[in-house]
Amino acid sequence: MLAFGPVPSRRLGRSLGINNIPAKTCSYSCVYCQLGRTVNMTIERQIFYRPEDIVKEVKMRVSEVLQGNERIDFLTFVPDGEPTLDINLGRIISALKEIGVRIAVLTNASLLWREDVRKDLLEADLASLKIDAVSPGLWRKINRPHKDLKLNTILEGIVKFTDEFKGTIITETMLIKGLSQCNELRRTARFIGTLKGLNKAYLMVPTRPPAESWVKPADEETINFAFQVFTEELGSDKVECLTRYEEGTFTYTGSFEEELLSITAVHPISREALVELMEKAKADWSVIDRLLRENKLVELEYRGRKYYMRRSLSRN
Repeated sequence: MLAFGPVPSRRLGRSLGINNIPAKTCSYSCVYCQLGRTVNMTIERQIFYRPEDIVKEVKMRVSEVLQGNERIDFLTFVPDGEPTLDINLGRIISALKEIGVRIAVLTNASLLWREDVRKDLLEADLASLKIDAVSPGLWRKINRPHKDLKLNTILEGIVKFTDEFKGTIITETMLIKGLSQCNELRRTARFIGTLKGLNKAYLMVPTRPPAESWVKPADEETINFAFQVFTEELGSDKVECLTRYEEGTFTYTGSFEEELLSITAVHPISREALVELMEKAKADWSVIDRLLRENKLVELEYRGRKYYMRRSLSRN
């Protein structure tokens, strides 16, 4: 499915997801990625799906959700990989504007050095930019970028984009045990503090099963230090910590199995949230057992909590 949800989002409320990129096609292979390792590493923009197919499916999904009296706060490009790799991104955003729902793009910002990517993103209402590190060595350890990417070029592109963008700008910085260093956090905060029009800088920790099993959330001391230095650079009203799995219900409007697989392709779901979704759909656990046997679904555990995700090459 090219559209799924709405799903609960800590930043965006009720977010209807748009999956415009095939599974794990990305310019990064972040150690903490909830979708696993990247299997198709690229920085070349391409046509992946026909724009008219994406627009048609999103409109249908919006209609179904609204008929069920569900709320949609954002149409969000949050695919299996990096959304700006879609060469038709700007065209799709423009076509979706007639729906009348705000449009968000969650990007790792790695292609913002390209003028065409910046131009496409100017069409959105909100842009979320990943900025985990501003030192090349740590950037490579955390984000594991495509070999042809250069961090300084990316940072320059981020500055250019935020100078031009008129919508809401938020940043995300992931805090990882053993990798989030005090000096680097201060440098990252200083860089983010230079960005024009910044609305909020989010400090995050991994809350779902990461690509690499050794990845753990930063300790409380590091999180507190990060919050303090970011607050010094940006002001307390622009910094927020997101350190818990988001609570909230998932939307059900039709086929339980189809919707579960579309959601878990890009959004691992906790056992508790899955049980709640099953109750809405009047389904029972036999469906989950069958999907696990058929290798369509995989059960993962992280920090004592069970999650379910659609099986893919990145999770085999």
